[in-house]
Order: sequence, then C-alpha cells, then structure tokens
Amino acid sequence: MTFCVGIKVRQGLVMLADTQIVRGNEQVNKAKLAVSRNGNASIFTMTSGLRSVRDKTVTYLDEQLGYPESLHRLYQVANLFGEQLRRVRLEDGPSLQQANLAFNLNAIIGGCLPSDDEPKLYYIYPEGNWVEATADSPYFIIGRTPYGKPILDRLLTYETDLRTATALALLAFDATQASVTDVGCPIDVGIVFASTRSSVSRRFEAFEVEQTTRWWCERLAQSLRDFPTSWSESLFINAVDI
Repeated sequence: MTFCVGIKVRQGLVMLADTQIVRGNEQVNKAKLAVSRNGNASIFTMTSGLRSVRDKTVTYLDEQLGYPESLHRLYQVANLFGEQLRRVRLEDGPSLQQANLAFNLNAIIGGCLPSDDEPKLYYIYPEGNWVEATADSPYFIIGRTPYGKPILDRLLTYETDLRTATALALLAFDATQASVTDVGCPIDVGIVFASTRSSVSRRFEAFEVEQTTRWWCERLAQSLRDFPTSWSESLFINAVDI
C-alpha cells in the first residue's frame, strides 16, 4: 500500500511519501514521490494506486514538461497530469478491467511556477479532475488515509510554521506505520519555501528518524500516565483489585 501526505501552510509546502511496496511475500522499496523540472522550478508528484499506471502517467507527464514555455502556473500541470491519466485509462483501462484490477491512481502535486502567487498543492482523482488545498483545508493524504488524519486534524492549521508542519507529516506517517505492515521507511520528503520559491528534497532512512519517533512514543506514554481520570472515578468506587 502507500502513505503520502501533502501539507500547505503559509510558509510553504511539505510533501512526504513512504517507499515500501509489498507484493505477496516480497517487500521492495520504490519512490512514490517524483521530482520533475519545469525551468528552474521543481514539481513534486506523489501517487497511490497501481504502479504500472503511475509510472506510465508520470513518464507521459515528464515528456510534456519538456516544453515549459506554455506552463506558467501549477494548475496547468495538474490539468496536464489529469490529461495523461485519462490517456493511460483509455490505453490500459480495458485490459486492467479484464484482469480484475481497479484503475485507482490518486495523486498529489505540489510546487510553485513563475506565475503562481504562492506555492500550490493539488489532489488529482483517478478521473483526472482535481481540487486545491486551501487555508481551511490545508492537507491531502492518499493511500493509507485514516491513521494519520487525527493528529493533522487536531494540530495542523494554515498558520502552522513549516518546521512544525514537517514534524506533523512525520508523525502522521509514524501513526500509519505503527498500525499497518505495508507502509514503512525509507521516506522521501520535499519542501517548497514560500519566501524564496525554492525547494529541497531528501530521502530519510529508518535509523535517521527512529530517535524522533521513539521520543514521541515515550512522550505519549508519559502523557497517558499523567492523564486526568477524575471524570471516571465513579466507575471504580467498588473496585478492590485495581
């Protein structure tokens, strides 16, 4: 399966994707975050779904991005990705259906092109249509979606600083990784800075984030020990063995 999260805050974008792929008894690592170039700008694309559909769509997109003079805003790249996704559906959809495989590619695209007023983040559906992240809806998750949502819904806002947003992306991944067996390290992380419109990306191995995630688990355990229980005391009035 997959875990990918894209976050948009005032200071920029955070993109985080796991790399684990499980096929039967086989486990391999493949990048799910692709970095494409459009002039001097980086475009980050994360996907979940059939790997063959993903690779073909991203290849077609990269071919179109080789002609950057017509692309000045990121929504145009989102449109272009949707067009290539529909193209792949026409080419491969019937054969996938015959094999009982769902055409289920979802994608998150983030970046900042020359005419964008700020970094942009889009969610592309399997049908090729899209929605944009906004101040009141500042993140998207694809793949294993339920486990990381609670911490983001509780703590993330558009005004969250970029470092904290990056920490929350890691914690959302960690919550997912703790609950399932088909999501795991290494993770790929991309950052787009609103102030400079520049970007950076890097892969992190498990040992590089282990100390941080272990610290978080210990803090949660301590918080549970300190958890106020006065609200439930009436349930235990007659208890003698606790």
